[in-house]
Amino acid sequence: MSNPQQLRYSKEHEWLSDAEDGVSTVGITAHAAEALGDVVFVQLPETGDAVTAGEPCGELESTKSVSDLYSPVSGEITEVNQDVVDDPALVNSAPFEGGWLFKVRVSDEPQGLLSAEEYTSFTSGS
Repeated sequence: MSNPQQLRYSKEHEWLSDAEDGVSTVGITAHAAEALGDVVFVQLPETGDAVTAGEPCGELESTKSVSDLYSPVSGEITEVNQDVVDDPALVNSAPFEGGWLFKVRVSDEPQGLLSAEEYTSFTSGS
């Protein structure tokens, strides 16, 4: 699965959409979903929570391990994807579509995020 060109990526394997009315959508990449294996539980921040770029804000539990979920930006959570909480497998089957995790009203311009090409190079080790 290729990385959508319109998204930006963190080195912790989260993706971020461009802001619409100051709100961006966050999810994990296909690379991360594949590395995790079958996701069986998702713990997300709650609506209204403040998140800080680069800091843990939830967890993803798979059949292999438990991994922290990091926010790629600072801001306030405006929505969480209840579909993913109810059916965590969406993270694996549609990481860039129905498997998004939360929406955040961005308070600071994101720093240090990668383009699709940079993220692909980062994950391929080249």
